[in-house]
Amino acid sequence: MSKIAVLMATHNGARWLNEQLQSIIHQQGVDVALYVSDDMSSDETLNIIQLASHTYPQITLLPGKRHFGSAAQNFFRLIKEVDLDQFAYIALSDQDDVWLPEKLKRALDIMKTHNIDAYSSNITAFWPDGKTQMIDKAQPQRNYDFMFESAGPGCTFVLSKAFAKTLKDVLIKQEQLLSEVALHDWFIYAFARSNGFKWFIDPTSSLMYRQHANNVVGANTGLKAFNARLQKLSQGWYSTQIRNIARILGYADAEPIKRMRRLKLSDRGYLALNAHQFRRRPRDRVAFMLYILFFSKKT
Repeated sequence: MSKIAVLMATHNGARWLNEQLQSIIHQQGVDVALYVSDDMSSDETLNIIQLASHTYPQITLLPGKRHFGSAAQNFFRLIKEVDLDQFAYIALSDQDDVWLPEKLKRALDIMKTHNIDAYSSNITAFWPDGKTQMIDKAQPQRNYDFMFESAGPGCTFVLSKAFAKTLKDVLIKQEQLLSEVALHDWFIYAFARSNGFKWFIDPTSSLMYRQHANNVVGANTGLKAFNARLQKLSQGWYSTQIRNIARILGYADAEPIKRMRRLKLSDRGYLALNAHQFRRRPRDRVAFMLYILFFSKKT
């Protein structure tokens, strides 16, 4: 069986952590080692991980009490500090989801068959009241979508060792600049696509994506989620992330990024007319056009 390192970032996740740990440890058809980095949890998260590690030697808690301030910085720490050489693949995990038993095996089978460097997938969001909803992230990739969005939630990501080690080198060399990156999944996808790595987005969901009040990002469904994102957009957060990631990865002079920096009337027109090259999902293209024309501002 292929050896795969699962990297989990935790912070006050005690309520759902045990169920997630069990779903990872009992993955079928793969040899799993789980590495956990905790961001100064104040609940029972650390106790749960330590107790689980006594039962399951596959679980390792990275040493030291450190405050990262975001899931992105915590995941970057995991990629930088875990010894990746002993594994064929590396996967990322949130603390509160539930993985279906063959999640990793399916990803690895696809990656091996099609010589894929990195994998992500659709997800099934679920709520406390029993509601579920498939979240489709598997629309065809566009020429420049990586400059403006992720391939999907990082908890679905599986990376080849060669790709993960190349990513690790960049994370170490660009450590100071990376403190400005808010979303690790978007950065990883942008790094892969801008450097010619092959990425596959699986239309099949193998992950139950738990929705609750403390989600950092969530499934982006409903009016409340829309309003929260609109507020961040109007404050310039989105434009700043676009430019930060482009600068770190070396494509700041690409035409779409130059236009985002200037945001003259002609630039807004160019970006709106080419929205089909920047976002995969049709409704997201419409939202991007509205954002560029009415809400974006030079920062």
